[in-house]
Amino acid sequence: MINVAALDAGMNWKAYLGLCKLKVVSLIVFTALVGMLLATPDVVPLSTLFWGLLGIGLGASCGAAINHIVDQKIDAVMKRTEHRPLPQHQLSTAQALVFAVGLGVLSMFILGVMVNWLTAVLTLASMVGYAVIYTMYLKRSTPHNIVLGGAAGAAPPVLGWTAVTGELHTDALLLFLIIFIWTPPHFWPLAIKRVEDYRKASVPMLPVTHGIAFTKLNIVLYTLMLIAVTLMPFLTHMSGVLYLVAATVLGAGFLYHAVILYRTEGDQHAMKTFGYSIFYLSTLFIALLVDHYAVAWL
Repeated sequence: MINVAALDAGMNWKAYLGLCKLKVVSLIVFTALVGMLLATPDVVPLSTLFWGLLGIGLGASCGAAINHIVDQKIDAVMKRTEHRPLPQHQLSTAQALVFAVGLGVLSMFILGVMVNWLTAVLTLASMVGYAVIYTMYLKRSTPHNIVLGGAAGAAPPVLGWTAVTGELHTDALLLFLIIFIWTPPHFWPLAIKRVEDYRKASVPMLPVTHGIAFTKLNIVLYTLMLIAVTLMPFLTHMSGVLYLVAATVLGAGFLYHAVILYRTEGDQHAMKTFGYSIFYLSTLFIALLVDHYAVAWL
């Protein structure tokens, strides 16, 4: 006989996990890990690694859950998001809010007590930046939303760095700058693909307010800026030739996709460009790590 209560509990847990945007959080945790590993030539203490990544991941999940709460009406009218837990009434707003607050409090406790308070404060600032400044204000008021709001998403390597060192460093801010510049050409192809969704939801994404052709041009321009910025770790002696080669090849690949997207009609190449952008950032940061440890071991 089917245990209905057990099924409901299982669906609830899936709904709560759905609030966390686990794919996005996994990328956040990965870039935070890169920041940790680049912060020292030595091995990162296991306790710092565990508690730091756990606290940062919980903080990112808190921001994601609040984003779900604030955006539930928008999510309900967009095909990409209509199956999220709140539009599907799998959870109430109150349940989601309690869950989000719990994640945030736990994140602050872990980072403040087990890591350091600088990382806790910066993580809190990142959560507020994403869940409040971006989601509640920027997303609804300006086509530059993803540019200005990208600062919150660019914070994880800095958080990882401060978790290990307890201080800010220019190299960590350079990692921040790379993700900050990467965010618009990463997200705008998806916005092109989902332009009608955003128009229907009255969200002023760049393709809605300025058109697809203008957005494609901006993707090319931001990709060129990104290529220039990704050369800076080599120019500042943060990394070596191995990274330089990888950054050049990966940047050429991103520019190729951006130009193809610019030259094709409509959204034909949008999702390929979006997919490559995720591969690009992950591989670029792996190249930073390989170069870092190659230098340390030689």
